[in-house]
Amino acid sequence: MMPEFSRPERLDTIGGEPREVTISADAGERRRLAARFGLVGIERLEATFTIRRDIAGIRADGRVTAAVTQACSVTGDPLPATVDEAVALRFVPPGESGEEIELDENALDTIEIEGGAIDLGEAAAETLALALDPFPRGPRAAEALREAGVAAEDQAGPFGALAALKGKLGK
Repeated sequence: MMPEFSRPERLDTIGGEPREVTISADAGERRRLAARFGLVGIERLEATFTIRRDIAGIRADGRVTAAVTQACSVTGDPLPATVDEAVALRFVPPGESGEEIELDENALDTIEIEGGAIDLGEAAAETLALALDPFPRGPRAAEALREAGVAAEDQAGPFGALAALKGKLGK
């Protein structure tokens, strides 16, 4: 299946000298990505990568920027959000990704190469998805939760119950 935002770079066009590639999603691609990631909308999705071949595969460093609209996880209200993420990837031949046990700040995310190309569009889309708040809350969320009878985080659990008792004892 073809990704919603595909920007393949053929392996035979990538050499040892760094080359900059800038991509942006068109309206249709943004609409399909918004559906895939459960977003109200994606107003802008752009990425700039510097790609080059090295001894371990293909290195892609860059930045993904986006403007999106998420739905509040409590009220469903639209919430604007922006993404500005640095990216450091290594594309490797199939079967060579290995298992990473411990990552340090210099570690690269590893992606297997498929079909003789690396897909910078899909890499940008996945970066966008990982950068978003999975449970965004808008300004009305706390009030809506209170009205629904959901205890606030500081009131939940055993210590919240003890705090309530302490308040009663102080009276």
